[in-house]
Amino acid sequence: MPTPVESLEQRFGIAGAARFDRGASGLPRLRLTTDAADAEIYLHGGHVTHFQPRGAEPVLFLSGRSRFDATSAIRGGVPVIFPWFGARAGAPSAPAHGFARTAEWDVESVERGAGGVTAVLRLTLTPDAATRAAWSPDFVLRHRVRVGHALEMTLEVENRSSGPLEFEEALHTYLVVGDVREVTLTGLAGTGYIDKTAGMARKVQGPAPLRLTAETDSVYLGTRAACILDDPRGGRRIVVEKDGSASTVVWNPWAEKAKGLSDLGAEEWLRFICIETANAAEDRVVLAPGRQHAMRASIRVESR
Repeated sequence: MPTPVESLEQRFGIAGAARFDRGASGLPRLRLTTDAADAEIYLHGGHVTHFQPRGAEPVLFLSGRSRFDATSAIRGGVPVIFPWFGARAGAPSAPAHGFARTAEWDVESVERGAGGVTAVLRLTLTPDAATRAAWSPDFVLRHRVRVGHALEMTLEVENRSSGPLEFEEALHTYLVVGDVREVTLTGLAGTGYIDKTAGMARKVQGPAPLRLTAETDSVYLGTRAACILDDPRGGRRIVVEKDGSASTVVWNPWAEKAKGLSDLGAEEWLRFICIETANAAEDRVVLAPGRQHAMRASIRVESR
């Protein structure tokens, strides 16, 4: 009798383009190969852990200490945050950032695009006993991952409840950089934000490009603009564009807080910045019964 991974390979594998295997700790993983890029996605969390354009360096950071098990979130890549962002209001014992990033997702389809330049994975997540214990509404969560010259991820929420569905969401993208102290970020000038490192103080981003100099945990609100990350040591720019998203989150724990993260190496904080496509805080989504909402993030690399 075939194992679950063998069954996935028989049903969805595509020779030379899509291969299911056992990744770290034996967790089911899909490896996508196109003429433009390679990628890896774990069914645990519906989690993209690797994206590398052909002839370029990897775009996503992945911690060398990340826990790959059935209950922990993977540190790095692109965790899927749903249905709340951060701590759940009124429920301090609820899992941070919701349950989607530690749930087991189902494969809906895998396709290779014309010409072999792109490949598309579609995953789904529906309620089970574990999710209903934390959150009662009826929903379908779909995650579409398109790999080509850019990494494109679309998170779609369908409300199957009889009443409105209120939720927060994020594609919590970790981007690898040469040195986070040297990068600059444009696209957020003049935007109001919540500074979670300053007691949730409300601030406004100035006109100059953003440069991180300390622990940063900022939720930028009411912004649909693209962000451009300039990485001088890495010799490239990373462009993050989005649709269906009104929030952008910028995060790095910096040296002191990184010491308290057991799944992050002591110096690994230097190697990434999180630029998250999100709908959080007052940008949360309220979805009528029977309706759908889609949030898309597109990540591509440019030369400096």
